[in-house]
Amino acid sequence: MSSLNRRLSGFATLAGLVALVMYTWGLLHLAGAFVEAEDGGTGSAPIPPCRGNEQVERVIDYSVSWLPLSFDCEMKGGGSYPAEAIPGYVNPVAVGSALAALGCAIAAAYVAELQTRAGARKGKAT
Repeated sequence: MSSLNRRLSGFATLAGLVALVMYTWGLLHLAGAFVEAEDGGTGSAPIPPCRGNEQVERVIDYSVSWLPLSFDCEMKGGGSYPAEAIPGYVNPVAVGSALAALGCAIAAAYVAELQTRAGARKGKAT
């Protein structure tokens, strides 16, 4: 394995770990919002994660999305808006890191293939 191939594989691993950590961080925020929404009892209406928006009086329910991570407040008469339960940087960093990991992994495989072919040509030439 060449130095370039090791570096590309290392970057792919690192970027994959960053994507995993960011997604997990977002899941923790989403779980917190879910628990808060399902808590019930005094002060549970309107749904706590949906507060802070002028449309909060029209909120009747919520929905959760796993990809991209989001907690949406559903309103009477249709429509929804995203609650700010998940930090805005989580989805872009997770997707960007996952794409970087994929790109580095593909590049490492390509470099390994080129080196294998070059080695095979050298072996045939001698």
